[in-house]
Amino acid sequence: MNINLTLLGQAISFAVFVWFCMKYVWPPVTKALEDRETQIADGLAAAEKGQHDLENAKQRVDEILADGRGKAQEFVVQSQRRADEIIDQAKEAALGEGERLLVAARGQIDTERNEARESLRHEVAVLALAGAEQVLMREIDAQTHADVLAKLTAEI
Repeated sequence: MNINLTLLGQAISFAVFVWFCMKYVWPPVTKALEDRETQIADGLAAAEKGQHDLENAKQRVDEILADGRGKAQEFVVQSQRRADEIIDQAKEAALGEGERLLVAARGQIDTERNEARESLRHEVAVLALAGAEQVLMREIDAQTHADVLAKLTAEI
């Protein structure tokens, strides 16, 4: 056998094999590779989109937390302000009640003082009359006694 004939047979076999591979094997492999490439590209795009969404979510969380902290601080300030108002109202009510009690006590003191003066005037008049009676050593009738007593009370 001649090497040329063998080489020619192998070349023809190789050409048929290449043609067969190009016609029936290569298109499914190429399609599978393109599908895989598309799938990987879609996965990478989805991962990038997910990363972008994660960054946006983190920003939104930070904004929501900052807003929540601001509102909490505002609530604290409002509650402190309300507590101060309640304390001020309680102080004003206590001062008003104290003033009212003081006025009532002064009125009661004035009333008791006036009653004590009247009682003292009456006793002084009785004592003065008793002293005058002893000095004069005589009895005064009841009507004269009442008139003198009223006159002394009025003078004192």
